[in-house]
Amino acid sequence: MEHVKIYDTTLRDGTQGESVNFSKIDKLRIAQKLDEYGVDYIEGGWPGSNPKDMGFFEEAQKLELKHAKIAAFGSTRRAKNTVENDPNIQTLLEANTPVCTIFGKTWLLHVLEVLRVTEQDNIDMIYDSVKYLRENGREVIYDAEHFFDGYKDSPEYALKTLQAAVDGGAAAVVLCDTNGGTLPTEATEICRNVKEMLPQNVDLGMHTHNDGSLAVANALAGVEAGARHVQGTINGVGERCGNVDLISVIANLQLKMKFNCIPDNKVSKLTELSRFIDDLANLDPNIRQPFVGQSAFAHKGGIHVNAVQKVAHSYEHIQPELVGNRQRILVSDLSGGSNILMKAAEHNIDIEGNSEEVRKILAELKRLESEGYEFEAAGASFELLMRKHLEKLDTSFQLNGFRVIVEKRGHHSPTLSEATVKVIVGGETEISAAEGDGPVNALDLALRKALSRFYPEISEMSLRDYKVRILDGESGTAAKTRVLITSMDNDSRWSTVGVSENLIEASWRALVDSVEYKLYKICNTK
Repeated sequence: MEHVKIYDTTLRDGTQGESVNFSKIDKLRIAQKLDEYGVDYIEGGWPGSNPKDMGFFEEAQKLELKHAKIAAFGSTRRAKNTVENDPNIQTLLEANTPVCTIFGKTWLLHVLEVLRVTEQDNIDMIYDSVKYLRENGREVIYDAEHFFDGYKDSPEYALKTLQAAVDGGAAAVVLCDTNGGTLPTEATEICRNVKEMLPQNVDLGMHTHNDGSLAVANALAGVEAGARHVQGTINGVGERCGNVDLISVIANLQLKMKFNCIPDNKVSKLTELSRFIDDLANLDPNIRQPFVGQSAFAHKGGIHVNAVQKVAHSYEHIQPELVGNRQRILVSDLSGGSNILMKAAEHNIDIEGNSEEVRKILAELKRLESEGYEFEAAGASFELLMRKHLEKLDTSFQLNGFRVIVEKRGHHSPTLSEATVKVIVGGETEISAAEGDGPVNALDLALRKALSRFYPEISEMSLRDYKVRILDGESGTAAKTRVLITSMDNDSRWSTVGVSENLIEASWRALVDSVEYKLYKICNTK
């Protein structure tokens, strides 16, 4: 298969996205991970723009990368400087990377109104910068900023800027849709025109932004028109609406267009890579992200579920496992019997297709959802619901009562939360109290403390996430509230749900489900 070079700019362009920030250690870890996945280039940052980026380049020289080349990013020389005395150019050399990527102006609007230099001055700046870096032993990649807008404004001048980079010795010229407003039809036509003027030893590249929600489409259009170099970020992080998502680019190119981007055995780990980047960026994964999102292969409507149960690809464009994802069956008031059967199979629960139990579970599901429950993100609560119907599952404990006290003793004093819980386990009554950071945390600690004498393994679990949603805002402070809790232990993570007009009660219901799920696991592994 023909190779398309993958150029990752998560560590530079990606960090320009809102709420995206990486430490130097994070950047080094990401660079190692990207190298493991077989990307061709890793753009580490703009040396000289901040100490963190220069520190990364210093440490990156110690990395034993097996495939990727580290690239330092910067601009062409300034109009009043020579390359020898231009700080930006000299800092690029000081980064001591095998690759230097520089951007220059293509659009006359920027040349004349932003830089305020002549057309020829801009051409000279591009040529001098590329040539100087090339003569100093660097592989040079030239990013033609605003290329598509510049080409539509003046095709002749836009092509002249590319020719200056080629004449200077650029290994690749990259067409940047910097404003993200190009259409795929335009991208295809323009790329073909550029490809015709490039010598065979110069790669044509694409760098697309997602302002028109077309970044992936434009990148693929560029490849179809002859580009063999694609720049982007993992998960599409980046300024404004983001860069092109390399996850989708790689999956489409490798699985559908039959190009080679990364080793075949790494494509099935794209979901893992996506989660890794989100974790280090401290971002919640986009559940609707194509290919790797939690909802990418999730089915909810009864007709859809019935179809995928018989023929998976009837509603799935690829096998989820090809990218490391999995099929998920959701349950809601839209569900039919097929949803229940497939959800039961997920949890190794035997159930007959036309049984009375299926009808009872569906009826209970619809009743609870009419009260505000949703089980799509609360799989543990739904599994408990099924098992209580099918296995007559006994609860591990009974609540005798709980009390929560929230107290503040002065304007500047902290708010104190204390909970007392009274439960019955196997005929024995246990009372326990605990203080917490808030009322729910205090309840959680008190409940697990009360159960720990009977189930020591309960200490393994912890509450990892807590989300509250107001279901009927027009009711104001009397509104019904849905609470979603995520818990985890040493080897798994699960989510539960509770609903009530009282926030503490809703939280308690979700907490009880979470603890009962853990206790069910304990009892069934002994």
